[in-house]
Amino acid sequence: MPVFIFILILILIAFLIMYNSLIKKKNSVKQSRSSIDVYLTQRFDLIPNLVECVKGYAAHEAKLFESITKLRAEYNETKQLSKASELNNKLNSVILLSENYPDLKSSENFLNLQKNLTKMEDQLQAARRLYNMDVTTYNTSLQIFPLNLIASLFRFKPAELFEIEPGKNTDINIDL
Repeated sequence: MPVFIFILILILIAFLIMYNSLIKKKNSVKQSRSSIDVYLTQRFDLIPNLVECVKGYAAHEAKLFESITKLRAEYNETKQLSKASELNNKLNSVILLSENYPDLKSSENFLNLQKNLTKMEDQLQAARRLYNMDVTTYNTSLQIFPLNLIASLFRFKPAELFEIEPGKNTDINIDL
């Protein structure tokens, strides 16, 4: 009888350790996702300044600026990574506008905003990589034995990787 109780206690301890490891990995995914959100928010706070700076040089690109403003608002409402990806592509279009406006390229304000945006993009890329790594670790844990038994028992759901939408990872062409 004491051996049976000892084995039962060992099984319970192992069960708790595995459950807690799943919780830690799930929380790590949430934290990584939150880091992406923080960097996106910081980056999107730069958008009004960048748009105002470029507007004076590229007044006829009003549709692009309206689109950026709309996507920024949609992201702030929904916090969907797909909206962030769309906005990223539009921002790249604004940066590329500088090639068509030599005066804009020499604007100290624009150069400073572009440098800040580039720095923010580097931080965002690092956060995306960390998020995808945490998601992969978590999802793998949901699939390996014996963690998969605990995961299905407590209905842990797999997380989605951050991916750029199809067709969004190609070069951007701007027709002026």
